[in-house]
Amino acid sequence: MEDNTQDEQQVAFNSRIDLTQLQDSVAKVKTELGKVIIGQQEMIELLIVSILANGHSLIEGVPGVAKTVTAKLLAKTMNVDFSRIQFTPDLMPSDILGTSIFNVKTSEFEFKKGPIFSNIILIDEINRAPAKTQAALFEAMAERQITIDGNAFDMQPPFLVFATQNPVEQEGTYRLPEAQLDRFLFKIKVHYPTLEEEVQILENKHQQKNNNVESLIDTILSAEQIASYQQVIKDIVVEDNLIKYIAAIVNNTRTNANLYLGASPRASIAILDASKAVAAINGRDFITPDDIKKVVAPILCHRIILTPEREMEGYTAEKMIKDLIQTIEIPR
Repeated sequence: MEDNTQDEQQVAFNSRIDLTQLQDSVAKVKTELGKVIIGQQEMIELLIVSILANGHSLIEGVPGVAKTVTAKLLAKTMNVDFSRIQFTPDLMPSDILGTSIFNVKTSEFEFKKGPIFSNIILIDEINRAPAKTQAALFEAMAERQITIDGNAFDMQPPFLVFATQNPVEQEGTYRLPEAQLDRFLFKIKVHYPTLEEEVQILENKHQQKNNNVESLIDTILSAEQIASYQQVIKDIVVEDNLIKYIAAIVNNTRTNANLYLGASPRASIAILDASKAVAAINGRDFITPDDIKKVVAPILCHRIILTPEREMEGYTAEKMIKDLIQTIEIPR
């Protein structure tokens, strides 16, 4: 009987997922970004999680807190195509997706692909463009394809959108529609650096001889490695009680009297996928309640809407989510 137990334990050990290479790659990416970016560890880790979970990220913060630089340098650590789109109030959908142009030689229309046809897309100040242009991103972000003139064009993997935006209180911005926000895995809020971090930022800038910070960043990941790691994430073990825990959290947003709009099943799937990525980064082939708690706020905060009464009382989505989690029993 004891021998059988030992054999079962040996089989279980041998079937564990090897996460050494994944962890090593993540550590190297963080090291590369650390050459330039001071602090902002939460933003960096969530962006890496979004890559592993194959999800888009919306980065919100006041100007000058390294939103664009971090996303751009993170893309530099990957040996994939990169495209940057600056959103402006006069930007048209064809400026993003592309357009059909008449070829005089062949007497036929040819589709010229826009900058959206890349692997990593950095959309700077996404909330500067009007609704018509925002709508052009819906199909690409959700289905990783676009349809023009009745023809569907697939996006080559990996296809990830990193978008930055200033707070909606800034002048000349548009509020993103809920349907578009729901297509972002994370909404990452970037805060000011601490006093110590700002001192280090100034010291690094003073000592830095080369102004081209991109030249300091080495390439770590290939497209094949990213695809491989994304596949590994899918094999992370999730116990039934944790699946029920995720479902209970999201379901509570729909029945909560303090919320006007709750989260959809897309949010549940996002929590599941992101939790797996967090577990893998930490070298575990199974998720824990702490993994779930780590990703709940950035996944739900842009998917829920507070009631007018709660907004008038000064409540925020983050505080509501924190209170909500405390009401859900943690699986043991």
